[in-house]
Parts: sequence; structure tokens; C-alpha cells
Amino acid sequence: MSRARDFRPPSPHPTGARPPALPKEAVPQHVAIIMDGNGRWAKQRGLPRTAGHTAGEAALFDVIEGALELGVKYISAYAFSTENWKRSPDEVRFLMNFNREVIHRRRDEFHEMGIRVRWAGRRPRLWRSVISELEYAEQLTRHNDKLTFTMCVNYGGRAEIADAAARIAEDVAAGRLKADRISEKTFARYLDEPDLPDVDLMIRSSGEMRTSNFMIWQAAYAEFVSVDTLWPDFDRRHLWYACEVFAKRDRRFGGAIPNPVIPTLTT
Repeated sequence: MSRARDFRPPSPHPTGARPPALPKEAVPQHVAIIMDGNGRWAKQRGLPRTAGHTAGEAALFDVIEGALELGVKYISAYAFSTENWKRSPDEVRFLMNFNREVIHRRRDEFHEMGIRVRWAGRRPRLWRSVISELEYAEQLTRHNDKLTFTMCVNYGGRAEIADAAARIAEDVAAGRLKADRISEKTFARYLDEPDLPDVDLMIRSSGEMRTSNFMIWQAAYAEFVSVDTLWPDFDRRHLWYACEVFAKRDRRFGGAIPNPVIPTLTT
């Protein structure tokens, strides 16, 4: 019988900060993160935009370690959107190289900590070398179950839904699926990562209040928390703050508890 692997625990935060003592049931299972503010962070320091992206790597890794400490099971990060191709060719080239290098640099650390790496996004236009690194990391970490980290690269929520609809149409046309049997559950099986649970909490750094086409289907009932901090200055303490806000929210999913009716006394 093979012995279970010993996973490396997350590194402690340099300040000694510890995660909040939230009840297990109050911790969001799936947290989606829009990593915003890299360009503004760099501009404030008189640096090129690319310097902000570089600084954001440490923020992401620290957040993932903080998620492990708190007990979050899924982190999905918006690394490169389908709309990001509109940026300058130099920045797009940098981001392609950067995403490839981040996965290459960090995959062994993820594996040591028991983190499973996944990729969501479209293949067309994405560099083959980026796909190769993502697929290698997926294969290396496929049996890990401490936390699932999904890199959303060349990803867009509308694109994901459109691609799922196209695959459904193909199966209907081929007779593999009956149109009148398509349900929300059926549709979800055609998404990029169909085994990902719905997003419980969506966090956006930099104070912006938009969801920006991120995980539209999965985040239909997600709680949204905007944090004013620019992404390169973000760390696990901001994640914990957002999770504390989440824990105080009343999630009804469209339902409601009837208001008590107090009888009116008549004289």
C-alpha cells in the first residue's frame, strides 16, 4: 500500500497574521478573483504597466496560501481575458510570456502544497507554449485535493457560454442529445470545467465594481466584494477580510422567509 503524500503547509504571513476564526460552514467554498489594478499600481510609481503584472505574481501566491489556511477549496483567478487581446501587442506578448513563466515557476510549489492546477479558457489564439505549460501543470497535480486553483487564461464568461451552446447544438444535430431534455444541469456539463462548483464569493481588487465577463454562469448567485487595494498590494489578509464580509451576508438564492405578522389590537 502506498503511503499518503505529506504536503508542505502554507508559509506564514510575514506579519504573523492568522486567518479569522470563521465557522467551517461560513467559509466560501469557491472564490473567484478579478486581479485588477496592476497598471494603476505601476503608473503611480512611474513604471511601465508590465511592472505591475510582475508584482502581482507574489500577491496571487500569497492569496492562494491564505486560502489554504482558511479552508477555501477552490480559487479561480482571471489571468487573461478574451478582451485583453485588444491591448497593445507588446503588453499582450508580455502577458503570454508571463502567464507561461508563472505556471512554470510555481507548479512544483503548488504540487508540494497539494494544490490541483486547472485551466479554463479558449485554445484559439493562445500560445501553444502557454497551453503546454498549463497542461503539464494539470497533469502533474491531477491527484491533489487540498485546493483547486483554476487559471482562467484567454477566458471570457460569454465566450464560455457561447462555446458550450455550440457543443450542445452539435450533439443535438448528431442525435446524441434531445433538445427538449436540455436543462441548466445539462448545460453546465458543457462548460470549460464542468466539475467546478458554483462561485460563492467574487472578489475584485482596486475598488472597481464590475464583474467584467468573469464566470457569468458560475457566479450567478455569488456574493461580490470590492476591495480598494490595487492587486500588487493585495495579500491573504484582503482575502480573509472579503471572506469575513461574505460570512455576514444573508444568502437566500431567491427565497425569503415570510415576515411575521403582528396582529393589530383593536379597542
